[in-house]
Amino acid sequence: MATIEAFAPAKINLTLHVTGRREDGFHLLDSLVVFADLGDRLWLRPARQAGLSVTGPMAAGVPADARNLALRAARLIGAAVDIRLEKTLPAAAGIGGGSSDAAAVLRALRQMGHALPDRLEDLGADVPVCLLARAARMSGIGEVVEPVEGLPALPAVLVNPRVAVSTPDVFRRLERRDNAPMGPIPQNGDRTAFIDWLAAQRNDLQPAAESVAPVIGGVLRGLEAEGALLARMSGSGATCFGLFDTPEAARAAAGRLSAARPGWWVAPTVLNSA
Repeated sequence: MATIEAFAPAKINLTLHVTGRREDGFHLLDSLVVFADLGDRLWLRPARQAGLSVTGPMAAGVPADARNLALRAARLIGAAVDIRLEKTLPAAAGIGGGSSDAAAVLRALRQMGHALPDRLEDLGADVPVCLLARAARMSGIGEVVEPVEGLPALPAVLVNPRVAVSTPDVFRRLERRDNAPMGPIPQNGDRTAFIDWLAAQRNDLQPAAESVAPVIGGVLRGLEAEGALLARMSGSGATCFGLFDTPEAARAAAGRLSAARPGWWVAPTVLNSA
């Protein structure tokens, strides 16, 4: 069988409401998730046993052993494949890099004829929505994924200050775990109305993440200073997104931010693009 290429797009939590906590300690979430037009790439080919190599500009520090979700996904279903991962997304960044890599592996293995496991959330809370890889409302502990239609494409800039943020640390610092869920999602494709609605929603992890990594506040202020219509953190951080009127405005803002902060990872993109 020929080598199969798979794309693992960056996952962005436009909202992330923490609505409860189960007795087993897992948090209940209500999140609107979209995907960027940039991400990691993977190549899979049959082999005697599952293996992984990692290359790319963000490969440093990324494990190539059983700690890597992409390799764990292959081993979970007993697929003997060699995986090459080209890492372009920062790790531990709140944009689902590892989960999206695992989901891309699963999509490729499904194309190769393998059956997928029933409980994808056992690999990670973001894996089910990353397997879908399109706009969706994610709830429960990540296992409930409902596709959402009618959302506009969103020109955006993604910024990560190259600071890894521990998700468990962020959840430990939450002051409240029984917040209100999202309101009804507008699905008429109107960008202005959608961003107005989005501004009234939340990422309940953002204040806790800023206490772990205060630089997140600087990232958000930087995006706002560049004219972002809305700036918010994705996931548990530290990546933040800024929404802009046009792709041209996003690219210009990204260029200025990159020049001002050469140590940051800055990427213009379009979220929820066709």
